[in-house]
Amino acid sequence: MTDRGIKKKLTGTVVSNRMDKTAVVMVERLTRHPLYGKYFRRHSRFFAHDPDNGCAIGDQVRIIESRPLSRLKRWRVLEIVKKAAQEVQ
Repeated sequence: MTDRGIKKKLTGTVVSNRMDKTAVVMVERLTRHPLYGKYFRRHSRFFAHDPDNGCAIGDQVRIIESRPLSRLKRWRVLEIVKKAAQEVQ
């Protein structure tokens, strides 16, 4: 089996799980302003494949890049790092 290179892994928060077998993961990063040097937050949203619908909103998950699975999905949920605190009703 040949190695096809190193796949990117990112950690983010699930912001939506309304689609079937798909979770929307928001990844935040710190960016430095080119002129003033101040650090500020930027974020990106990734559509990730979640085959067993195990992600809930607020979960911290690790995603890994994969082949295109649909028009927008190019990532898979690798693992759930931390479950969200459930609200008591």
